[in-house]
Amino acid sequence: MASSTTLLALDVGEKRIGVAIAQSNIRIAIAYDTLLVDGSELEQITRIVNQEKVSTIIVGYPRNQSGETTQQTKSVEAFAKKIESIGKEVIFQDESLTSVKAEEIVRSRGKPYQKGDIDALAASLILQDYLEQQYGRI
Repeated sequence: MASSTTLLALDVGEKRIGVAIAQSNIRIAIAYDTLLVDGSELEQITRIVNQEKVSTIIVGYPRNQSGETTQQTKSVEAFAKKIESIGKEVIFQDESLTSVKAEEIVRSRGKPYQKGDIDALAASLILQDYLEQQYGRI
């Protein structure tokens, strides 16, 4: 049996960071949490990384619909540099339309939800895309 690694995905926004987690051998991304961007986010991510024994951090990489970088791309790149201080591998994964898709999914449930629910689900979609590209579909 191949060894499993724990992967953490981040959907980095200006106000919140969606967090998802998965095991490489199971290949199912799970929405984990939503962190507020309040100055303690690096500390919170470090705590999650240590608690869950994360080996790789996947960061959603935003671009516009033409595939070009945006101001948000630059913000995410700067945040990823800070995350590197945790000492884990940081990999960018395209996040095109994941927030839109996440909102559609949450709305389709017909239950009350908060913006943080969308962010965490978007992170899980980013991570699921990464898992399928790296390990294939289940």
